[in-house]
Amino acid sequence: MLNLPAMKPLSQRTETFTDSVIRRMTRIANACGAINLSQGFPDFDPPEALTRRLTEIAPVGPHQYAITFGAQNFREALSDKQFHFSGLRYDPQKEIVITCGSTEAMMASMMSVCNPGDKVVLFSPFYENYSADTILCGATPVYVPLSPVDLSFDADVLESAMKQPGVKALVLCNPANPSGKVFTREELSVIASLAVKYDLYVITDEVYEHIIYAPHRHTYISTLPGMFERTIECSSLSKTYSVTGWRLGYVLAAEPIMDRVKKVHDFLTVGAAAPLMEAAVTALRFDDSYYAGLQAHYTHMRQLFTDGLRNLGLRFSEPQGAYFVLIDISEFGYGSRSSRDGDKLPDERFCIDMAQKVGVAAVPGSSFFREPVDHLVRLHFAKRDETLYEALSRLENLKKLKR
Repeated sequence: MLNLPAMKPLSQRTETFTDSVIRRMTRIANACGAINLSQGFPDFDPPEALTRRLTEIAPVGPHQYAITFGAQNFREALSDKQFHFSGLRYDPQKEIVITCGSTEAMMASMMSVCNPGDKVVLFSPFYENYSADTILCGATPVYVPLSPVDLSFDADVLESAMKQPGVKALVLCNPANPSGKVFTREELSVIASLAVKYDLYVITDEVYEHIIYAPHRHTYISTLPGMFERTIECSSLSKTYSVTGWRLGYVLAAEPIMDRVKKVHDFLTVGAAAPLMEAAVTALRFDDSYYAGLQAHYTHMRQLFTDGLRNLGLRFSEPQGAYFVLIDISEFGYGSRSSRDGDKLPDERFCIDMAQKVGVAAVPGSSFFREPVDHLVRLHFAKRDETLYEALSRLENLKKLKR
């Protein structure tokens, strides 16, 4: 009989966090007709070759279940793509599972390596799902702050967190949401050496792996010494191919880990959508010119949006990767955590006012931080030029919100 630590009922665990603030802001944006720069999805089309292939598949299929851990040709194409970019060859039969988005990939990975009573290290700021995933597994988050100046971390603080009794894994989002940080090879080497030293897993979220701004470069931590066997890499097609609604994610890991991930995935969602996997093989076979074009496109959008923010006199973080900016709203006089407006934090109230009175939706920064941060909001710029120009035009009315 298993001797597991006592675990709170699910109803009690879900009371420790709220619903998704990001998705809540999308509902507010929809209700008031605001431009949605809160939830990170593009308003431009996927590559034409991808959508054309989908129309070819629609009348003929496949329309029934694929094998639960992903269609064979999809896994083979993904293995080839990953080898091309990382130099690591994942076995399509034993080391790849296709999931319903990277959200499921992260949850299945967490459930595969964490037991009730374990601990998971998270960098702060963090994507809101990570703390919720940890808690839903019955584990406890341990937070390591990134410097507000340059988004670096203190190696001693990180080691203190990773060597705590009961720590099982560290979650690494690279490039990072919401900060846009790209971890350097040197930083990843520090994380890797500590993971090896304390025998921990590293669960990565690399959905923005191809959205990087020069001179920054993406390094897969799984390629560093001693890390292939302990890295669980999660990613998806959503951001790379502008298909967030297709919900095609994946987990890459060594066979002993993947044996557990497959079991969780099988009972969590059974499998990803068969016709979408068939169509997406086309995208996984794109040559390097596609990824160069993707970087150029996002570099253009970043420049357009950040130039506009500078012209408005706003203070913000310059993203190194991904497509988010954190904007400092201190000047607008919404107060601090000690001066709540009703039951909402200052940044929450600001975001609601901005959506309703200015017509642009953002995400309150407090939803991403363990620390008492309530003077930042997150905007994203994965939009057409005309959408970004209209958003910037509306943001000229931010002065209306000054108190």
